[in-house]
Amino acid sequence: MTRVLLTGGSGFIAVHVLEALLTQGHSVVTSVRSEAKAQMLRDTFPNIGKDQLDFVYVADIAQEGAFDEAVKSDPPFEWVIHTASPFHFNITDTQKDLLDPAIIGTAGILKAIKKNAPTVKRVVVTSSFAAILSAKTGNRPDHTYSENGWNPITLEEAIQDPSSGYRASKTFAEKAAWDFVEKERPNFQIATVWCSQKSNPGRTHRGLQMNPPTVFGPVHPKLQTLDTINTSNQRIRDMMLGKMQDEIPLSGVHVWVDVRDLALAHVRAAERPEAASKRFFVTAGYYSNRELADNIQELLPEVKIAAKGGEFPAEYFKYDNSRTRDILGINFRSLKDMVKDTIPTLQALGA
Repeated sequence: MTRVLLTGGSGFIAVHVLEALLTQGHSVVTSVRSEAKAQMLRDTFPNIGKDQLDFVYVADIAQEGAFDEAVKSDPPFEWVIHTASPFHFNITDTQKDLLDPAIIGTAGILKAIKKNAPTVKRVVVTSSFAAILSAKTGNRPDHTYSENGWNPITLEEAIQDPSSGYRASKTFAEKAAWDFVEKERPNFQIATVWCSQKSNPGRTHRGLQMNPPTVFGPVHPKLQTLDTINTSNQRIRDMMLGKMQDEIPLSGVHVWVDVRDLALAHVRAAERPEAASKRFFVTAGYYSNRELADNIQELLPEVKIAAKGGEFPAEYFKYDNSRTRDILGINFRSLKDMVKDTIPTLQALGA
């Protein structure tokens, strides 16, 4: 049994990471913003005792020293899985509200581990396809996205608008992690895990166009409502509720992953020696909203969904996820299986 610190434990991806860790018998302390979030997790895992699931409170991960106390534990931590990201409602200054918090949040936990948790040997950081997706390269069919690439966005480009700032924040935050390891030479090794990224249409939160990951999969009803589920699953929800009867929109970035496979990738990136010091592009492959709709329609024939729209584009970029398959041993679920498993969890919420 390994002692693990998991940050942001009530998040959609993180709760599946937590479930994977608990299933394997690990002892987990997860950071949450409030006691209310901690209680939701206790209710989600009612048969797990305090010896296997405990909590530490970190209200704002972007504050300097936010994790200085959180990384201390008895028994001590061996792994840290960092899924938490700064939370923003109102973006008025891209540098101050997006770039700085993302970089401080990632570098800050690494500093805290080096200073206060010398027993930690592996740190896994959740990153984003935005860290390699280039606006210049885009969807060119002659380009292959893999762990070898970086988004070439500059600071000058990043501060032009919140959407660019969001993508840059993911890029700069991951680079900050690798730079920290290179310069500080800590006792631990890191690995970064990133999943596919939706670029359009996005969702606006008071001026910020969010580009959430294209991560589908079952939701935990005690942690979410139909209004608070992750953006990708909102597409499934809306189709189930008959909100796409006229036309299905385009998918944005046409690569995806099941959240359960993504969670397992985080755990294996922590436990496998050969995963050290590597980046992992965790995607099951291509999909389209049309394919998503067809799978939902097959399972729910009574639901009315448009017969047009949402098709896969004629030309699209290539991807290489061989490192994730080979080193982490992930056998990705099919889109059909994901839909079959996700629908009942959304129905439980009222869809």
